[in-house]
Amino acid sequence: MSYVLLLLGFALLIKGADFFVDGSSSIARLLNVSPLLIGLTIVAFGTSSPEATASIIAALNGNPDVALGNVIGSNMFNITLVVGLTALLSPLIVTNATLRKEIPFTLLASIALYIFINDQMIEGAVESTLSRSEGLILLLIFCVFLYYIFEVARTSPREQKIAQDFAIKPTWGKNIFLSILGLAMIIGGGELVIRHSTAIAFSHGMSETLVGLTIVAIGTSLPELVTSLTAALKKESEIALGNIVGSSIFNIFFVLGTAATITPMHVDSRVVVDLLLLIFLTLLLLVFSRTRYTVGKYEGLILASFYIGYMVYIIWRN
Repeated sequence: MSYVLLLLGFALLIKGADFFVDGSSSIARLLNVSPLLIGLTIVAFGTSSPEATASIIAALNGNPDVALGNVIGSNMFNITLVVGLTALLSPLIVTNATLRKEIPFTLLASIALYIFINDQMIEGAVESTLSRSEGLILLLIFCVFLYYIFEVARTSPREQKIAQDFAIKPTWGKNIFLSILGLAMIIGGGELVIRHSTAIAFSHGMSETLVGLTIVAIGTSLPELVTSLTAALKKESEIALGNIVGSSIFNIFFVLGTAATITPMHVDSRVVVDLLLLIFLTLLLLVFSRTRYTVGKYEGLILASFYIGYMVYIIWRN
């Protein structure tokens, strides 16, 4: 029954995120919010809402290892397997100057998190924690990132062109209902995922960190995978890569910032190794995207192979 309810939780998270994005985006258009701003904020939040809900509920339920493992595992999944599979379908061309700034920002986010959770090495502490004050710092950095996004949307020369695609005004009632329904499904699905994934983990002798890095991380990252693969098939490489990079930034600064602000998080020392690997792979993605401003099929195969190797390693480590 736990497996069935876990799958139901993932289904609620994914479909709830879809409803929430559709409904809230339409409401924003009714309020004359910039279409580009909708894409950079509401859509990015919607595809990352499963990670946010799962990690925040895990923190509230006293499972910080699941919360931290979920974020690191989701970013690992995004940077390696999602980018890799998307690039195998269609080479990812990095032509947008904004995107070329956001990939280094993703690297900065991972390095900042590494400093925050490595108290044992940096301060000589008995154990490492992600404290409330560090969570608030992550949220403040997220606010700076949001300000940057608002400035990008305000000054974008494509604004008028994109606005033409939103000439048809949606109706209020249906979209308010979709937004509320989507949010309820996300919260309910998140509760099911955390409760039953931890039950499965304990029954099989898995640590909370491992279940966060694998089962929860992969399940909550499915919206990013579907969105990016769909964009790749439509030859919209900037949307595909932008969705992945934006989600990774959102996960560290907002999701972990919120979770740590709610309750300080004890850090499993093994997660530090996972984060170091994430920093290396993000740097590798930066090199690939800067070399010819393209992540091609060969680079995609390398990244996807790294994820398979990482899965083998963490299961063996457990």
